[in-house]
Amino acid sequence: MRIYPTTYGRWVSLAMAELPAKDVPEAFRWRLMPLPTRSPIPADIVAVRVRGIDPLPGEPVVPAHSMMCVPAWGEP
Repeated sequence: MRIYPTTYGRWVSLAMAELPAKDVPEAFRWRLMPLPTRSPIPADIVAVRVRGIDPLPGEPVVPAHSMMCVPAWGEP
């Protein structure tokens, strides 16, 4: 798990590896973006939620950690 700041003052836990967009539900898709040098956020990279234009099915996105650690309900 990696924890990154967002552009709106929150922090988000992300998975360690990228996955193709087709394997990640829309609500859990993130990208890591570099910040401009004159940003008020004291970080080099921020997490940005993938919205607006859907990525291509094979395009890599970083899934939210919560998607990766959801327990398999109904399994013993």
